[in-house]
Parts: sequence; C-alpha cells; structure tokens
Amino acid sequence: MAERISRAVELLAQDTAIYYTGAHTGHVLTFEQGKEDAGTWADYINVGMEHGCFDMTGLANYMKGLVAGGPTRSGHRTPTVIVEVPVDGSSEDVIRANAWQFRQILARGVHGLLLCMVSSADAVRAFVEECRYPINPQGVSHGLFKGRRGVGSESEATEIWGCNREEYLTKADPYPLNPEGELLLGLKIESVEGVTVTEQCLKVPGIGFAEMGPGDLSMSLGYKTRPAELPQEMVEARERVKNACLDNGVAFLSGCTPDTIKERIEEGVRIASGGREDTAKIGREYQGRTMPA
Repeated sequence: MAERISRAVELLAQDTAIYYTGAHTGHVLTFEQGKEDAGTWADYINVGMEHGCFDMTGLANYMKGLVAGGPTRSGHRTPTVIVEVPVDGSSEDVIRANAWQFRQILARGVHGLLLCMVSSADAVRAFVEECRYPINPQGVSHGLFKGRRGVGSESEATEIWGCNREEYLTKADPYPLNPEGELLLGLKIESVEGVTVTEQCLKVPGIGFAEMGPGDLSMSLGYKTRPAELPQEMVEARERVKNACLDNGVAFLSGCTPDTIKERIEEGVRIASGGREDTAKIGREYQGRTMPA
C-alpha cells in the first residue's frame, strides 16, 4: 500500500533511487494518453514545457487520465508528474514576473516543477516562495520568506491527489524541507554562470533535486553539439552539482545506463535519467527495492 501521494517522494525518503521517463518536447497531453501512462514502469513522468507547448488544458486532461487509468501497481493514485517550466532561473525579478506559470501548472495537480537555466540563488529562493502557501512555516526566517501561492486552485488539484483541501494545503509543500510535503522542486544548472553559484543555489531551503544539464552547458562553453565524452570542465561542473546536492540533502539527478547504474548509485545518484526501463530494472534489483514498479 502507498504511504504517500508521490511515489517519487516516498522512495527518496527511503534513500532509494528513482527513475523517470518523458520527453523535453512533444509530450502528448490528452486524457487517453494519461490513461495509458498510468501503467508506466517509471517512478515519475517528466513533462517538458521549457521547449514544449505550455498547454494547461492538455495537462489538466492528462492528469485526469492518469487518475482514470490508476492506481499504479505500487498503489499510488497516479505516477508522480514533474513539469519543466518555461521561465529561466536567471534572477529574482524574472521569477516574480513569471510566477503565474507555477500557479497554473500546480493547479492542475502535478507533483513537482523543474526550474531550468538556474544562475541565481535569489531566483531559487523566489522559486521556492512562489510555489508555497504562506501557512507552511518550515524554512521561513531561515533562508526563506513566506510563501506566495494563493488559494483558489485546490478543488482541481485535490481531485487529482485524492485528498481533501486541508490535506492538500499541508502536503502541497516542498520535500524534504517539509517532511510531510509531497512537492519536488528541482534545479537544472546548465550555464557557466550557473556553475559558479552552484553551492549558493543548492543551499536554498526547499529544493528537492538538482542536475547538471550537459546539453546547454556544452553550448554555454562554446560547443555547438554536446561532446560524446564530457570535457574536464564539464566533469568538474557535474562534481560541483553532485557535491552540493550531497552537502545539502538534495537528490542528485544524472544520466544513467544499464552499464553505469550501479556505479552511479554508489556515487550518490538518486534520480536516474535516460528513460530506459532496463536501467531501472538493474538499479532496483541492485538496491533490493521491494516497491512494485
């Protein structure tokens, strides 16, 4: 039986690696696709809106389809859904001006957001604050100001989560900052400027996971295409993100394959990208995972 709303959060709380699927663009957002994806092998579904369509009607229908096709084999009402947002994390002003994106997406009942192109700790702080209700006190006066998310969207979100309004207001808060929280807020460090402030960004309370984005970082460093083998400067950037994650209790996301997953788990990776079910199968067996896929 599921112990939490988000399967991804439930597994991360057990220090168990999780595996995701989903394209950065072109994700089909329909009710029928949601019904089909409810049986996914993955622990969470990534919905790419940084470059994909900002389709709130499609997202709402997709989430309802996940409910209709559920529950998952692990007993959760739906798979966890995390959306890559269009706004970049370049400054606090940019985040404040575009916070409507977070409100719109969270209102559809998703379980997390990924902020790309992060290059400012103030932007990260604003990101966390804009995703929180002001009634949740964890971290306030300890690196954060009060949350700024307003009331009004709970009826649609609670329908997806399968809880009442009071439960949603408590649980729609970032994990692990709030131990009862079910939201995962993530950062993508993928520019030269972002790498230089990695440690400051990962110290902001409320972040649940982070990654080094090799594609955009390659371009930031002057490469037209991502090198097949990471150059030393990108290896060092990945290490900085990984170490900052480990230092701050944040899950580290990194690319994994069937050949590398065991090594990646041992070095501290807790979210495996790559979208391959065979990678997940090997990793789950290696960690002795008992929760059904």
